[in-house]
Parts: sequence; C-alpha cells; structure tokens
Amino acid sequence: MEKLSAVILTFNEERNIARCIESVAQVADEILVVDSFSVDRTAAICKELGVRFVQHPFEGYIEQKNYALQQATHKLVLSLDADEALSPELIDSIKGVKTHRKADGYTMNRLTNYCGKWIHHSGWYPDTKLRLLDRSRGKWGGVNPHDKIEMNSGSTVDKLQGDILHYSYYTFEEHRAQIIKFAEISARSLHESGTNSSILKIFYKPVARFLRSYIVKAGFLDGKEGWTIAYMTAWSSYLRYSQLYKIQK
Repeated sequence: MEKLSAVILTFNEERNIARCIESVAQVADEILVVDSFSVDRTAAICKELGVRFVQHPFEGYIEQKNYALQQATHKLVLSLDADEALSPELIDSIKGVKTHRKADGYTMNRLTNYCGKWIHHSGWYPDTKLRLLDRSRGKWGGVNPHDKIEMNSGSTVDKLQGDILHYSYYTFEEHRAQIIKFAEISARSLHESGTNSSILKIFYKPVARFLRSYIVKAGFLDGKEGWTIAYMTAWSSYLRYSQLYKIQK
C-alpha cells in the first residue's frame, strides 16, 4: 500500500483545524500542517493531535502551498485547506488509490457549507478540485488568490467519488471581509498578468456574474443563500475590476 502525506495550511484556524485533521487521519500516513504564525490556539490544537507542525512566513497562497508540498515526506500528497474535510465516500476512494494507484493526479468535487447551509447550485457545486497528486508530477500554479494544482505535461488524471466538505463562511460578515481582502490581491495579480480593466468592465462584469450565479447556475434553488451568493459574487467582481482600474491609472 502506498503511503500518503496530507498537507494543510493554517492561519488562525482554531475553529476548523481539529475537524480537518481528524478527517484526513483516516487516510494519511503523515499529517503536515504549515502555519503562518497563528496567534490563536491553532498551534496548541495541532500539537495535541500529534501532527507534524511547521511554521513558515506567508508569501502568497501559491508559494505557501508549494512550500508545503515540498515539505511532505511521501510522494503521494493530499492537499487541503483547514476549513475542509473529507466525506466518508471520498475517504473510501482515497483508500482505494493507496491500494492501487492508476493515475498521477486525482480530482474530486467540493461541496460548500455557507452560513450553515449546503450549497448545491449557484456555481459552487460540483466545484471540481485536483487535490491528490504524485508531487513529482505537478505543483501549485494559477493566479493568487485563485490557486490550482497544475500537472506536468503527459500526466494522467482521474476523478474520485465523494466530496471535499468545505465549511466556508459562518456569517455574512465573514464573507464580506474575505471579498474585500481578496479583491486587492486579485486586482494586483491580474495587473501583473497583463489583464486590463475599463469603465465598461466595471459595470458589465458584475451583472454577468450575478446572472450566471443566480440564473444560469440555478442559484435560485439555493433559496435566500443563493441570492446572497449571487449578489456577493457580483460585488466581488465590481471591487476587483474597480481596483484594477485604479492600479492602471
């Protein structure tokens, strides 16, 4: 049976980290937590649960996740955020990979809990993520803060049954604060990649995002939470392109 390292990033995750660790403990031969110098009980909880705990300065989401990937002991790595856990079906699927691995990387669906409700539409599900890989065949890439694992040319990828359970925002205020934080990071990353904004984009991009989330992706079926997600998605787009426009000027 192939051994597996589970790597988890943390910063002030005392609310979530125990659930994440207890979940991956059912499949991992090593659990590595890479922490950005939390000031809450994150470190204490990790030590109580007996995981390998490393602290490293945060230099960006992509950079931090690649650092964690490099610190893993085993070749097969499962990468999760602290606010995520594995469904029972996904746990069984990962156990099957350890017994007989057929691919270099594996994708899985992610199901998000928003303010206490599981969201099955709104463009938030299935939200397929590649999170299990042979670390010699891929690494983290993308544009901060929207990172993703990118496999090397010629790599094989398969899909697993089961969901990553994502406990995203406990309150509307948390969602709002995160959007404000990510808007600036995203705007700067877009600017560095050569993407431009305009007055037209500032207005039509949010409208398009709202319609996609609420109508095209059936967010109306998620009730009032679906409306809130669509509105916040549009507002996020407005902030991102407004800040990008200011950077250009």
